Amino acid sequence: MSEQDHESSDTSGTPQGPAAQEQQPQPQHGAHVSTGTGSGTGPGTEPPAGADADGAAGAGKSVEAPGVPDAAIPELVIISGMSGAGRSTAAKCLEDLGWFVVDNLPPALIPTMVELGARSQGNVARIAVVVDVRGRRFFDNLRQSLADLEAKHVTRRIVFLESSDEALVRRFESVRRPHPLQGDGRIVDGIAAERELLRELRGDADLVIDTSSLNVHELRAKMDAQFAGDEEPELRATVMSFGFKYGLPVDADLVVDMRFLPNPHWVPELRPFTGLNEEVSNYVFSQPSAKEFLDRYTELLQLIAAGYRREGKRYVTIAVGCTGGKHRSVATSEKLAARLAAQGVETVVVHRDMGRE
Repeated sequence: MSEQDHESSDTSGTPQGPAAQEQQPQPQHGAHVSTGTGSGTGPGTEPPAGADADGAAGAGKSVEAPGVPDAAIPELVIISGMSGAGRSTAAKCLEDLGWFVVDNLPPALIPTMVELGARSQGNVARIAVVVDVRGRRFFDNLRQSLADLEAKHVTRRIVFLESSDEALVRRFESVRRPHPLQGDGRIVDGIAAERELLRELRGDADLVIDTSSLNVHELRAKMDAQFAGDEEPELRATVMSFGFKYGLPVDADLVVDMRFLPNPHWVPELRPFTGLNEEVSNYVFSQPSAKEFLDRYTELLQLIAAGYRREGKRYVTIAVGCTGGKHRSVATSEKLAARLAAQGVETVVVHRDMGRE
């Protein structure tokens, strides 16, 4: 991990009552909500993370709540731990696995979030909430919120990210940012204060992961092992046709150049059409080596996709180019996307430059 995992959002407004549904507290300033579609940003905002899991995920409780079918009650994971220990990476991993992730939510609002999920008719089946020292004013309410969840028979797990003092100091110093609790003292003072603040929560955790010597990929692998079940992590692909004369796509992970094939532009009866037309597609793939190229590149993508999954990469953009982005690249993109979809890869096709001429 190349960057520090702590955040510096301010908090404002402290709820006074024990439970959100009784007092309706205002959302914390800086709270961020994201769905499990993923942002494609990857874990670049994380520092290096560390090694052993010294706890196991608890089974929790799953009994029908009064007035709400058991199947409608969302599964809940609370992510907490030391600043700099990898909370953001853990949250992004769950987001990529399809969880509804809420970052920096005051603990008093957790029961309300679960209640809203239960009313979503199954659209929000799994919720992950990040709780950290940005909400330290609300930690007194966390115990009451957990008690409320237990009374409602909500299945919940607490994931606690731990790390050694030496590793945390190194990460904070590498990004030249203060610890959220150090005040006028040193980084080690802030770490000590945070450990004391989180001591009780760590003792209640169902899963404790020591990230002292883990890198970001190893931490994601541990989260996948706990929450992905038996399913292999899903890879999503965007296949984008483009014209080289309009420039390379800035978000391309892989670039394919189809200009080695004859250009249908120079065939008068095909010039008005695009690669979406059967006549153009048939012409492109009747050329020598066109089908062989597609077969071999599909095999190469299988190898690349397996490596992406191992490294925790969930999104890939394959840019397929020709001169104008109208004929060869469009026809090839459609064929390639169909091959990927047949292999179980969730695929979207985008024709960036078609129609620009």
